[in-house]
Amino acid sequence: MASKIPTFKLVMIGNGGSGKTTFLRRHSTGDLEKRYIATVGAEVHPLVFTTNNGKVRFDVWDTVCQCQKMGGLRDGFYANAQGAIMMFNITSRITYKNLPRWHSELTRVCEDIPIVLCGNKADLNNRKVKAKNMIFHRKKELQYYDISAKANYNLDKPFLWLARKLLGDDALEFIETPALAAPDAVVDEDMLAQFQQEMAEAAKIPLPESDDDSL
Repeated sequence: MASKIPTFKLVMIGNGGSGKTTFLRRHSTGDLEKRYIATVGAEVHPLVFTTNNGKVRFDVWDTVCQCQKMGGLRDGFYANAQGAIMMFNITSRITYKNLPRWHSELTRVCEDIPIVLCGNKADLNNRKVKAKNMIFHRKKELQYYDISAKANYNLDKPFLWLARKLLGDDALEFIETPALAAPDAVVDEDMLAQFQQEMAEAAKIPLPESDDDSL
């Protein structure tokens, strides 16, 4: 009998307009096989990755509720989550400013799970959330990635980081990933390299003692 594939529940959270659903729908197999859970207003996208140590499956929960009121997601959405992807839009300050409330809501139900923070829409050149202001992931010790759902940029990195944490294997690598839809945009490599340099410089600055997480 074939061994069972390790399966983990991941939740996607963040303001509307952050690109969460677009991010998931780039992985076309997950979109084809998604299911709807009416009780919590969520779509579940199953994504299977093949690693150098076998397959791993993520059941990724994405809310389909249009209400952006904090605290509006039901506990059942978060219940038993084993990892999370938090997302904001790099061209929208409000999507970043609301991260502390999303994080608080998540950790109220799931106290100690690995969390990746993603700044989406890295293909756009009108970045409003600057490196010097991005202290939230440092304060909460979250892994951070710039991504672009439309350009298929860094889409696998959040899943690889989570897989390594959940399986306890820092040497884990993906050798096959779910099929991606064709990219609709391109990223400016020079612009991203400059931002990475700015992030490296910002990381050298001591964190403020204040608990204020706003920009």
